[in-house]
Amino acid sequence: MPLIGLITGGLDFSNLFISLDGNSYETLAAAQEAGAATLNYGNFISAALNFLIMAFVIFCFVKGINTLREKTTKKVEEAPAKPTTKKCPYCKSEIDIEATKCPNCTSDITE
Repeated sequence: MPLIGLITGGLDFSNLFISLDGNSYETLAAAQEAGAATLNYGNFISAALNFLIMAFVIFCFVKGINTLREKTTKKVEEAPAKPTTKKCPYCKSEIDIEATKCPNCTSDITE
């Protein structure tokens, strides 16, 4: 990536390798031309850096979209829930709102 090259002073990670035959070669192309087996760890470093940079860019993009969405959506206030219980006028215990008879004191509820 050109940006990484500028930051590192022109260092090209894709040219980093280890020759497995014991000889030393100037470049990866020279080693491949000679038919030597190589361990190309520079390509891995380049791929890892590319992945991290792209992951950071996507993270920033998604975070910006989510922040924008939070600012533009109107907050809907929830209406208070209707009561589901009431007090028995005789024994003052909690009973269901639709009850016609108190389960505790067995009195008829007329409210």
